[in-house]
Amino acid sequence: MKPDATLAAGTRPFGLSQAARHTEEQPIGELIELALTNPDLISLAAGLVDQETLPNEVTRDIVSDLLSDPVAGKAALQYGPTRGDEKLRHLVYDHMAGLDGISPDLFPGNADQVVLTTGSQQGQHLLAEVLLDCGDIVIVGWPSYFVLTGALTAWQCEVRAVEMDDQGMIPQQLDDLLAALDKINQLHRVKIVYVQTFHQNPTGRTLAEPRRQELLDIVRKYSKHHKLLLLEDAAYRELTYSGPTPKSILSRDPDLEHTALLMTFSKPFSPGLRTGYALLPSDMVEPVLRAKGGRDFGSNYFSQKILARAMETGAYEKHVTALCARYAQKAERMNDGLAKLNRTVDLDLRVVQVHGGLYGWVELPESIRADPESDLFRIAVEEGVLYVPGTYCFPKDPARTVPMNTLRLSFGLAEPEEITEGLDRFARSLQRVCL
Repeated sequence: MKPDATLAAGTRPFGLSQAARHTEEQPIGELIELALTNPDLISLAAGLVDQETLPNEVTRDIVSDLLSDPVAGKAALQYGPTRGDEKLRHLVYDHMAGLDGISPDLFPGNADQVVLTTGSQQGQHLLAEVLLDCGDIVIVGWPSYFVLTGALTAWQCEVRAVEMDDQGMIPQQLDDLLAALDKINQLHRVKIVYVQTFHQNPTGRTLAEPRRQELLDIVRKYSKHHKLLLLEDAAYRELTYSGPTPKSILSRDPDLEHTALLMTFSKPFSPGLRTGYALLPSDMVEPVLRAKGGRDFGSNYFSQKILARAMETGAYEKHVTALCARYAQKAERMNDGLAKLNRTVDLDLRVVQVHGGLYGWVELPESIRADPESDLFRIAVEEGVLYVPGTYCFPKDPARTVPMNTLRLSFGLAEPEEITEGLDRFARSLQRVCL
């Protein structure tokens, strides 16, 4: 019989790194576990993509065609360059230019400044690795993408937040924060300003057109000790169903001095292929490649070959068009359900109209808590619906108090009728709380 592992280990634990000791469990994992253990729950929590629209047939045909050519097939199964497949880098560079309605000849940077990554999240981590030291400051929106802010906390960076309204991050508040840090001689600690410019996770807000240039101008203004990086995350850009489609911030940085743009194939095509891409300032490319080479020698090369063929054959664009049509129906269900919710519960709710992405955002009256320990969360689970408490989405900013009255609703995975039923269940939950 094998000895008991706990006894064999004794009382001496492994000597974990500071980063490991500061890394907290992702709260979304608890919600997924709750959904899996209760199959009757309608989950409007996890930000997963629509299962039925995943490109199974397209990918099958591409893989079959790729492997039927022994030379191309073996090349795809070999190691690739750390920077990523050359053809795909050129294709995504032209794609980014096309999304902004700009000729590739006039778009900032070039394909050599594109690095293919393991999802856009790796792009965030690589830039953080090469720019941040313990105690440095990263500025984000209030609220923001909680996976990134959790990682920043684990790396012992200080996260400072800037208020948002329905037009996204408020430029004057960013200017005020940087000016205050400059006044107390702490501006040198600021390295990155992170902003999601299209259909932000968690609020679904898109940064308004005039604010894009304003944010870039502010970053330039306060690049006194070193260049500040405006990290533009456009993971949800291609999931636009209605409303304005402003150009990226990066397109306004002609010499590509202060902006890095992150995008991904996970949301518009397939998360299973685990491929994202980053367009970087020229002086950031080599540091990022050195860091990436030390991590993985390059992202999944087989996936890159699949995606290159999908893009060059037009299959990718066709898929995105069909996907957006599907999501537009779900977004309409979400908007209709939120409007009905507002009428049903007779409360002063603030909801963000969904124009793209995968999320709806609700701000309840301050007297109603929505955090995981609240009566509302407990009753919602009893009623059979799951949401993401907004408390997960606000970073640990020492200058701010996390509001307890917000929540995120995701419609990516749910069927249209489940979205409607889920919001009806949530309405009943609110009514019970208010009795």
